[in-house]
Amino acid sequence: MRSFRAFTAGPTSKESARAIRTRRRRMQVSAAAIAALAVSAPTLALAAPAQAAIRPSVSTGGAREVSYASATLTGSVDPNGSDTSYYFQYGLTRAYGGQTLIADAGAGTHRLKVSLPVAGLQPLSVYHYRLIAVNSAGASIGGDETLLTTKVPLSLAILATPNPVLFGGTVTVQGTLSGTGNGNRVVVLQANAQPGNLGFGNLGNPELTSATGSFSFAVLGMAQVTQFRVVTTTNLPVISPVAVENVAVRIASHVGRSNRHHFARIYGTVAPAEDGMEVAILRITRGRGVLVGGTRLRHRDAGSSAFSRVVPVKRGVYRVLVRVINGAQVSNYGQPLFIG
Repeated sequence: MRSFRAFTAGPTSKESARAIRTRRRRMQVSAAAIAALAVSAPTLALAAPAQAAIRPSVSTGGAREVSYASATLTGSVDPNGSDTSYYFQYGLTRAYGGQTLIADAGAGTHRLKVSLPVAGLQPLSVYHYRLIAVNSAGASIGGDETLLTTKVPLSLAILATPNPVLFGGTVTVQGTLSGTGNGNRVVVLQANAQPGNLGFGNLGNPELTSATGSFSFAVLGMAQVTQFRVVTTTNLPVISPVAVENVAVRIASHVGRSNRHHFARIYGTVAPAEDGMEVAILRITRGRGVLVGGTRLRHRDAGSSAFSRVVPVKRGVYRVLVRVINGAQVSNYGQPLFIG
C-alpha cells in the first residue's frame, strides 16, 4: 500500500515533481475531450430525418373566353413544397386525347391559380377537360369539367369579275357565306351606282346559298361604276364588304389611209358618249406608250362619241387611250393597231 500511494500521489526517486504536474495536465485535457464527445454524440444521433415529398393538391376550374375554336382552361394547384408541373387534358369524351403544354407551378406551399389556352376546337361541341399536377411524389388528377364551344358567326365575302368591265358588259358577283348554318340561306344582291346619291338598293331576285354557302349573281348591261354588296335576310342581317366594279368606256379604233407619206389616220368611236374627253394616240415601244398625237371626242349620237386624227407613223403597234374623268366610267385603251 505504501508503494502504491507513492506512485499515484508523490514523486518517486526517478520522477521530479514538475514531471508529475505535466502528466496530470495531459490527463485532464484528455478527459475533457472525452466528455465533449459524450455530449455531442447523442445530438448527432437524434437529428430529425428529411420530410418525405407530398403529392400536389389540384382542383379543375371553369373555362373562360370560350369561342367556336378556342378556350382558356383554369384551375388551382398547391405544390405542397415540392417543385410541381401541371397541364390539362381535354377531348370530346372522358377519354380526352388532347393535352396542353406543360407549365411550372413552382414549389410553394399555397394554392396557386393556373390557366392554359386550348385551340383547334370544333364549334358547337361539348368538351371534357381536367387539370393534372405532378411532382416527385406522384401525380394528382382534378375532377372532370365540361365546356360548350360557340357557333361560328356568319360572315360574307364577295368578288366582282371582270373588273373593269366594258360598258354594256356582264358582271358576275360571287362569294361565300361562311359560318355555322351557312347552307341554304337567302342572300340578296344590293347595288349603289355612282355618284351614289341614292344609296344601296336590292338588285334582282334573292338567291339561296349552296350547301357549302356559295352563291353567284349575274348583272347584265353594266353602264356605270357601281358598288355591290350582298346581305342575308336574317333578323340580324350579315352584310358583306363593298366591291367596287369599274365600267370602262368601250373603244372601237381603226387605221385609215392618209394623203401624206408616212402618215395615217387613226379614227373610231367611244361608248357611251363622252364628248370633249381627251384621246391620246400612242406608239407602243418596248412595252411603253409614246405619244404621237392627240385629239378630243366629238358628238356622234346619243350613245357614242367619235374621234379622228392624222398622225406620223412608222412600222409598229399603236393604241388609242381615252381619258375619262366624269366618275361614271373609267379610262380605257382601244385594241392594238398594227401598221406595217
